[in-house]
Amino acid sequence: MSGNRTSLSRGWESLDSRSDRADHLSIVHRKSEDCHACPPGERPAMFCGISPEDYARIYAAARSKTFSRGDMLYREGDPVQQVLLLTSGVVKVTQLGTKGTEVILRLAVPGDIIGALGLLSTGKHGTTAQAAKAGRALIWDAPTFRSLMERFPVMRHNLVRVLSQDLLELEERFREVATERVGPRLARQLVRLRHAIGREVDGAVEISLSREDLAGMTGTTLFTVSRLLSAWAVRGMVKPGREAVTICDVKSLAALSEES
Repeated sequence: MSGNRTSLSRGWESLDSRSDRADHLSIVHRKSEDCHACPPGERPAMFCGISPEDYARIYAAARSKTFSRGDMLYREGDPVQQVLLLTSGVVKVTQLGTKGTEVILRLAVPGDIIGALGLLSTGKHGTTAQAAKAGRALIWDAPTFRSLMERFPVMRHNLVRVLSQDLLELEERFREVATERVGPRLARQLVRLRHAIGREVDGAVEISLSREDLAGMTGTTLFTVSRLLSAWAVRGMVKPGREAVTICDVKSLAALSEES
């Protein structure tokens, strides 16, 4: 892991042209359907209920950057200097345990805000964010983002709602870890990831995450994840790879996720 922890500035290149920036003005957020003022597929949930003119002003205050897989966006304990809106790619948001074990709290996907929680609390990041897949993000400096939330109070309201949704997902995953066997937990997590980051390949769905990452998301060990995936591969449900898992039988995997 430490070998991949290159700085954000080294891995990112500027995208300043108007035509490139315009490509990101309407991006899909996985939670946009929860906001009646923001029709699905038009804007991230963070900017629901904002007029097109004000949305353009908010957007103009950001700059666009690219990142490579493995780039560190920020580390746990760093002061919050920037807030990011992911426009492509996937970002792991993690914490380290006392023994150095990495736990993946969530995977940020296009439309997600990253790094804003500290602005509402300590002013420092309580998590680490690292690119799991190359992509792009819009970036606001922290003082600018604070000023925008003061100027457009609906942004703060939307941010609280988005963070609340993330908290509900964490609560659900904690309940699963506390009350369910590892097999159904892992199966359910793969079903979730299928919708979030899955890619169709020859009639199957490929999830570009390592077994270490899956272990970190389900609160178990690499050995257990490897054992389960191998057993499911024999049954034709999945095809494990070094840095990906391909789901071949979604129905069987979904049925397994519901077992008690």
